[in-house]
Amino acid sequence: MPKNTSSLGLRAAGALAAVASLALVLSGCSAYDADSPADARGDAKNGAKVAAGAVDCAKERCIALTFDAGPSEHTPGLLDILKKEKVPATFFLLGENHVVKHPDLVRRIAAEGHEVANHTWSHKILSDQDPDSVRQELARTQDAIAEITGHKPTLMRPPQGRTDDEVAKVSRELGLAQIMWSATAKDYSTTDSELIKKRILDQADRDGIILLHDIYDGTVPAVPGIIEELKKRGYTFVTVPQLLAPGHAEPGKVYKP
Repeated sequence: MPKNTSSLGLRAAGALAAVASLALVLSGCSAYDADSPADARGDAKNGAKVAAGAVDCAKERCIALTFDAGPSEHTPGLLDILKKEKVPATFFLLGENHVVKHPDLVRRIAAEGHEVANHTWSHKILSDQDPDSVRQELARTQDAIAEITGHKPTLMRPPQGRTDDEVAKVSRELGLAQIMWSATAKDYSTTDSELIKKRILDQADRDGIILLHDIYDGTVPAVPGIIEELKKRGYTFVTVPQLLAPGHAEPGKVYKP
């Protein structure tokens, strides 16, 4: 191959690598190996089956609503909606200024049958931290939630979906599985509830995990329309553990639809 052609090829390869790296940054995700909900169900040990009367997501068209970074002043209204619609959700709670500020809401979330999960103490990007800092971010929130509810979470979501081997190791030590998502409204960037609803409905799919935030003004008003339309499409709403059942989220592992 002529030298100038080879040089062009190398430059092109470098450009593609840069684009790929930029895409990871913009998407808010690190590179990682992940298991799907179907993988988790297939990994169920000893021929385990879904409990009698529970939703079997291997047969039903399931989808999980998840909310990050609360609770907040918007959470009571959200809980009212979920209770009225008989929809369970998974709440990835932020420790500092949220769990410690709203203990009654944390209790209510748990009491009403929702899954209480960990979203770190102060929303630091875990893959940028040393292991001790990662441990502190997760363990402080574990302890704060346990003090209120009597139970430590088994699920966590790393801020911006950024994780790595060290984060996985610490998560495993603390008994936490990592949960990503398949649909996001980027509701941090808009207060337009109709746009939030449209973005979620456009991305919704079977075994999906929806990411929303119950801290932004436009999000909770979008939830009734999301629930109504997805019910019309034949979806059954479940918590993340229900989505994986009869499998269980294994500490340290990453789960993503």
